[in-house]
Amino acid sequence: MRDTLSALYFRCTLQQPMLAALLLAVLVGAAAFFARDARLDASADSLILETDKDLAYYQGVREQYGADDFLIITYTPEDKLFSRPVLDRLAALRDELATLPRVSGVTTILDVPLIDSPRMTLAEIQEGTRTLADPDTDLDLAAREFQTSPIFKSLLTDPDNETTALVVNLKAESELGNLYERRDTLRRKARSEAGLSEAEAAELEKVSAAYQAASADYQNRSQQTIADVRAVMARHSDGVSLHLGGVSMIASDMIDFVRSDISLFSIVVGVLLLVLLAIAFRKPRWVVTPLILCGLVALLTTGLVGMMNWPITVVSSNYTSLTLIITLSLTVHLIVRQLELQTAEAGMDQQALVKETLRSKFAPSVYTTLTTVVSFGSLMVSGIRPVIDFGFTMVSAVLIAFLVTFLAYPLLLGALKPGSAVVAASDISAQLTRSIAGFVSRRGGLILVAYALLAIGAGIGISRLGVENRFIDYFKESTEIYQGMVKIDQELGGTTPLDVIIDAPQEFIEEQAELAELMGGDIGGGLSGSSYWYNTVQLQEVKRIHDYLESLPETGKVLSMASTMEMMTMLNRDEPLDNFSLAVMYGRLPDKIKATLIEPYMSEDGNQIRFSIRVIDSDANLRRNELLKKIRHDLTTQFDLKPEQVRLTGLLVLYNNVLQSLFESQILTLGTVFVAIVLMLLVLFRSLSLALIGVVPTLFAAGFILGLMGWLNISLDIMTITIAAITIGIGVDNTIHYTHRFREEVQADGDYAAAMVRTHGSVGRAIYYTSIIVTLGFSILALSNFVPIIYFGLFTGLAMLLALIANLTLLPLLLVRLRPKM
Repeated sequence: MRDTLSALYFRCTLQQPMLAALLLAVLVGAAAFFARDARLDASADSLILETDKDLAYYQGVREQYGADDFLIITYTPEDKLFSRPVLDRLAALRDELATLPRVSGVTTILDVPLIDSPRMTLAEIQEGTRTLADPDTDLDLAAREFQTSPIFKSLLTDPDNETTALVVNLKAESELGNLYERRDTLRRKARSEAGLSEAEAAELEKVSAAYQAASADYQNRSQQTIADVRAVMARHSDGVSLHLGGVSMIASDMIDFVRSDISLFSIVVGVLLLVLLAIAFRKPRWVVTPLILCGLVALLTTGLVGMMNWPITVVSSNYTSLTLIITLSLTVHLIVRQLELQTAEAGMDQQALVKETLRSKFAPSVYTTLTTVVSFGSLMVSGIRPVIDFGFTMVSAVLIAFLVTFLAYPLLLGALKPGSAVVAASDISAQLTRSIAGFVSRRGGLILVAYALLAIGAGIGISRLGVENRFIDYFKESTEIYQGMVKIDQELGGTTPLDVIIDAPQEFIEEQAELAELMGGDIGGGLSGSSYWYNTVQLQEVKRIHDYLESLPETGKVLSMASTMEMMTMLNRDEPLDNFSLAVMYGRLPDKIKATLIEPYMSEDGNQIRFSIRVIDSDANLRRNELLKKIRHDLTTQFDLKPEQVRLTGLLVLYNNVLQSLFESQILTLGTVFVAIVLMLLVLFRSLSLALIGVVPTLFAAGFILGLMGWLNISLDIMTITIAAITIGIGVDNTIHYTHRFREEVQADGDYAAAMVRTHGSVGRAIYYTSIIVTLGFSILALSNFVPIIYFGLFTGLAMLLALIANLTLLPLLLVRLRPKM
């Protein structure tokens, strides 16, 4: 059966290649069509855990207290901020921003109610509020109020009144939110024991497709909104320093980074491959053939990504460069083998050369492909959505690389003449690899001691590895994201939102339910006597909690009902409010004031309160997980609160959940790839000792890199978590090629030492070429604007270099010393 398939394959690719060429042309045409649908995604949805239990609660809080979809523009004029000319220019900027299609409103210091410029009473505020835009407002008094207001200080102006913020609120996307909620509900049910019915499974597929389409449309409109906002800012930039911030802006700029990275990496890696191939092989066919194969694989992969509607995220943005590297690795092994055969069998014709090349390299290429597939496939168990998408994309790319290489290689080379087999660079590389073999023979003991010491150091480094990192450090200081976050952090109360939600005790809720039942379901609505928090006793407790949260060094601006009560006390002529006064004041406050002072911080029935916190992300001492644990602990030990009453939510919590999952994900991915590769090597070589020896070099390279990151205090993130699995998956490819050839050489004469020298001089050259190319290819990623990708490129490139060294020193040394059965 296998001989029949082999004969059919060679007939279709070498003897009668038109059918294979037609098939390839059809695939290329289809890929070119679907490649147009490949989409970039940098939304918050692409940076969360797939199964995060806090996500649903976060969505509920946003729905109840308002979404956090807004932009912040910092405005620092050269002249005095609280002067009429500057305020008039600020008003002009606000008014033009308000005309943009997706903007629902713009909040500035011109729009918020002033109650202390001069002090207003409750009766006066019912008739109307004063704002900074009113021509008769005392600007000096207003400036002082913004410095002292419990609501607006360090929120709309900095402490020195030199910088103000414009909050650009974006229109809510109800359809997108509804689709997200329904998709999330169905996904949760699918993961439960009950599972989905056939109808629900079909609905989930339909809703997921609709959500992806709506999300892509929303993302496009968001990018256009950001561009429009920046155009407006540019027209109002004379005499003022402006910075833009906000989640939507970060997502938009990250998409630009991804798009730039894809273009840059593809071009630079392509040029690099061209130069390296020309230096290594010195003949046009050995330059043109790999480049054509790389181009075909990249196009077909992009077409599949577009057809399957897989998002291209920050994590997967380097798929094109990785695809080129993997395809080239396969091709170089074929080229070196063909040149070796051409030298050994001078009279062999071209078709026979190509046929024997493909036949001899098919088995190791299959297993290297499968091990690489396993390495990327292991990322799918991470639970982190962008890492999962990256795994899907790269598994497809690796399989496409194998199929295209073994389909197109004979099509491109089968009809050519053999040509000269003399390649000067090959002689140099053969001399180098053979000299390494000699060093291994002479200094085996020293090599083992060196690797043992390095392994110990790596183990210590891994124990120091952490996951805490600052989001701001993901971006270079030259980017607007970095500059805007620093400005907002340092002068306007912090950037990353964190909410603390505290419910009434369960006993109180049950008592109210029983009372309502006894009274026929009517015990008074709204903030009446049935409210747990809206009374003088509990509001004092809210004040204590507020002060505690505000005292934490990592927190910036904190808003809650405590802030509101300070404002209401001011309206009450600085007299403390009793329960009767609270009820009267709530009833007499205008709806606009309630929407600003009460509704964002307390539920309608008064049984839940919200503390809105801005965390200073640029704080070098910020440890998110420790901060969240401390807040939970202190609220339940220092205050009269039970653990079930307290919930922490917000983007900081979701992001922290991703970070804390990284260790577990690292163990899962490494464990999965290790077990799978050992099993594959066992099937390939039919020797457990060979299988265990085979994973040692790449395990060492991956462990050394993780240890180095620990020593350098570089934390794991959504990019660097993939390094170890990728290193093992790609690095073990060279192990398979080397061991496969080593076994053939040992079987020839039984001399392990001589087999090592011959293997170094033959397949060792291909390992050398591919590893150098892979190392340099990964290093190109250092040109990215996204710092995690820079770390990913540099550390993965270094890991590939270490894997090369280990495969040419440690692997042969273990094979010679342990002499496993071949």
